[in-house]
Amino acid sequence: MFGNDRDSLRRYYYTVWEKAGAGQALEPLEQLIVGVIREHPEYQAVLTNAETVLNREYLPEGGQTNPFLHMGMHIAIQEQLSGNRPVGILDIYQRLCQRLGDAHTAEHAMMECLGETLWEAQRNGREPDEQVYLERLRRLI
Repeated sequence: MFGNDRDSLRRYYYTVWEKAGAGQALEPLEQLIVGVIREHPEYQAVLTNAETVLNREYLPEGGQTNPFLHMGMHIAIQEQLSGNRPVGILDIYQRLCQRLGDAHTAEHAMMECLGETLWEAQRNGREPDEQVYLERLRRLI
């Protein structure tokens, strides 16, 4: 959404959550973000103080989950689903929802595949391989 500028991205989450709390009209992307935040009440407290949002480090070595990365993965998957890109992801998602019982759980399973695919692409200095990603997703069903 905002390239590599961590502070701008975090500030945007904070601003969108504050805007939603004030009952202001939301743009489509803002609605998507608010929906993801609402699905994660455990992260809502993080979005109550802008300074905390901007400066906090989330280190996997310490067993911490980065709420912005987690929510961003949900957003990425929802955007992929809305455009069925890569082609076939929507069908896989629908089948996975049936198997796992709900959309949120299905997205969590898909996030593992997306994360692995993105990590691999970054490690190899290439674009993510959509076919490898789809094959990882197919294995979930």
